[in-house]
Amino acid sequence: MTYCVAIKLHAGLVFLSDSRTNAGLDQISSFRKMMVYEQTGERFMVLLSAGNLSISQSIREILQAQSIHDDATGERLTIWNASSMFDAARVLGAAVRHVYERDGAALQRAGVDFNVSLLFGGQIRGEGMRLFQVYSAGNFIEATHETPYFQIGETKYGKPVLDRVITADTPLDEAAKCALVSMDSTLKSNLTVGLPLDMAIYAADRFSSDKLVCIDEHNPYLRMLHERWGERLRAAFDSLDSPDWNNANSSPPIRVQSVRAQPLKKITTPSEKLV
Repeated sequence: MTYCVAIKLHAGLVFLSDSRTNAGLDQISSFRKMMVYEQTGERFMVLLSAGNLSISQSIREILQAQSIHDDATGERLTIWNASSMFDAARVLGAAVRHVYERDGAALQRAGVDFNVSLLFGGQIRGEGMRLFQVYSAGNFIEATHETPYFQIGETKYGKPVLDRVITADTPLDEAAKCALVSMDSTLKSNLTVGLPLDMAIYAADRFSSDKLVCIDEHNPYLRMLHERWGERLRAAFDSLDSPDWNNANSSPPIRVQSVRAQPLKKITTPSEKLV
């Protein structure tokens, strides 16, 4: 399993992925899930992948040379000459379908599902930043102002902090911190997600990035974040009042009458007591 998150902000883009791959309790390996495509000054794109490793690696290799026909211009589009991130996402979708057409039937005969999920985002000169989630059928959706982030893989553990913190106006460094907290929560709760991590931070209209980092267990910032986040969560929990069942103090009582329903209670009859 894996966990990847990508965030689109007014200020830029944040990408974070783990590197653990496992096919059983005793078959655990590390493979990079992030690929950066950069043409300095002209385009910057990042691809994150989750799912079957052989499928995602095939897609990454084919994407470098994949082209599709542009009906408007008659040209062959690749991720290197596409004039928009939408067209680049179309090229990626075509690469997914190419792998499916080539390997899908053989995988099905072997009892293996065609399972792959992708996050693809960046900026091409002439338009703003865009972020897409690409499905195993090659179709995709785009991040919006109301939905500024996407997750793939083991998503449930890291989602609550993203929902509470991330908006389109969040500064880049705060979004990076939030992504790492989201990843730390996932690392804590799921052993199929593991270090090292790959992180890429892209500032809007730069068309390059000098903030690409691989984070392992010795990284001082990750260790600090892990320790303090755990401590602060425990302190916040301890600061909450325990349930007040008798309304004996100033805490909000938990035993109040509900306007919707009362607790269900089975009434035992005398005959039932004798059975």
